[in-house]
Amino acid sequence: MLKISVLVSGGGTNLQALIDAQNNGILKSGKIVQVISSRPDAYALERAKKFGISTDVADFKTLGENFENKILELLEKFKPEVIVLAGFMHILSKNFIEKSGAKIINIHPSLIPAFCGKGFYGLKVHEAVLKSGVKITGATVHLVNEIPDGGEILAQKAVKIFPDDTPEVLQRRVMEQAEWIILPQAVEKVCSKISKIIPYSIKYPGRGIITGMTPSGNIALAYFIMGRSSSSKARIFERSGNELIIKLTKQDKNFDPSLILYSPLRIFAASDDRQEDKIILTNGDQTDTIYDFLKDGKTFEDALRTRDYEPDEPHYTPRISAIISKSGFKQSILKRAGKYFFEYKFEKGSGRLIHTYDHDVTKDKILPSFSGEPREVKISDDIEEFSSSLWQELGEDYRVALYVRFYHSDFVKYQDRLFNTQTL
Repeated sequence: MLKISVLVSGGGTNLQALIDAQNNGILKSGKIVQVISSRPDAYALERAKKFGISTDVADFKTLGENFENKILELLEKFKPEVIVLAGFMHILSKNFIEKSGAKIINIHPSLIPAFCGKGFYGLKVHEAVLKSGVKITGATVHLVNEIPDGGEILAQKAVKIFPDDTPEVLQRRVMEQAEWIILPQAVEKVCSKISKIIPYSIKYPGRGIITGMTPSGNIALAYFIMGRSSSSKARIFERSGNELIIKLTKQDKNFDPSLILYSPLRIFAASDDRQEDKIILTNGDQTDTIYDFLKDGKTFEDALRTRDYEPDEPHYTPRISAIISKSGFKQSILKRAGKYFFEYKFEKGSGRLIHTYDHDVTKDKILPSFSGEPREVKISDDIEEFSSSLWQELGEDYRVALYVRFYHSDFVKYQDRLFNTQTL
C-alpha cells in the first residue's frame, strides 16, 4: 500500500473527504500516513489527530526561505510515494517537486484552464468566476509541475452557478458537488496505477526480497536481481531441485564473480516431513552461512552477526536476507550504518519488501543503501499477475532475473515463476 502525505493550510475539508474515502474503501491503494500544515492553527491538524494520523507543522510565516526545505525534512519521516495538496495555499518550486521523489496531486476549484494559475486560489477563484458571468464552474484534480495549475489533468467535474450565488455559497457547492467527490477518486486512480510493489521514487532498487502471504493464506516469496554492468547483466536464475542458483551466460576473464554468483534460495530441512522446513533467501553467499549455522543449532541472527556488507567500494552494497517458516518470517539488512533485524507474523494479502538501494544515484554516483523498515506490499492470490507485475515494474533497462514462489497450504508443494532477461 502506498504512503500518502497531505499538505494543508486551513480547515481540511478535502482532507476529511480523503479520510472518509479511506474509511469507506474508496481510497484503498494508498494510506494517509502524515498531514503537514503550513499554519500551526489549521483545523486540518485536529481532523488528522482524531483519526490517529501523524501531524507536523512547517510554519510558512516563520520559516521564510526555509519553508520548502522544512517540508522536505518532514516528508523524510515517511518517504511517501504520493503527496496531496488539499487546500494548501502555497506554490511549490520545481526544486521541491524534483526532490520530493513523489507524485504530487492538487485540487483546484475551477475547470482548468479557466480561472487558474498564479493568484487564483480560495475565494478569489469564485469571485472571478461570478464576476465573469459564466454559467458553469467546477473543480479539477491535476498533477503538480513547475507551472501553477499546469500539470496533467486527472479529473474534472462541473457545477452549476445560480443567479443569487455569493463567492462563499459557490465555494461550498463546488466543494460538496465536485471537490470531495473527484479528489479521492483521482488519488485512488494514481495510487493504483503507479508502482504497486516497487516505490515510484526508486528507479534502481538493485536486489530485492519479498516475503509474505497471499489473501488465501499461502506463504509467498520473491527474489529479484538487477544490473548495470555487462557482467551483472550476464546472469540467469536456474532451478536446482527445490532451490535456486545463479549462472553466468558469459564471463569476462578479468572479472571476479564472487559477489554475483551465489545460491539465493536454499531449504533447511528441519525434519523428514518437511513441515518445519526453513526457507533461506539472500542476495549473497550469506545464504550458506545461515544454512551452516542452522545445522549447528544456531540462529539466523547468529549467522548474520558474523557477516558484513559487501566490499564493493564506494557503494558498499548491503547484504539483505530473509528466513521463512510456517509461523512467520524475518528479514535483515547488513550495511555500513549497522546490522538490522526485523521479525513479522504473517498477515493475509500482505508482505514485506527489502532491497539493496534506495532512491536514485547521488551526485557523486554512489548508490544509497536501503533505509528504514522493510516496505509493506500487497500480495495477490494470482501468481501470474503478481510475478508479471513485479517483472514489469523492474523495467527493461536494468532487470536481470526474477523468481516467485507461492506455497500450498502444506508448506511443501508450491507453484513458481521464473523470469530471465538472458538465456544460456
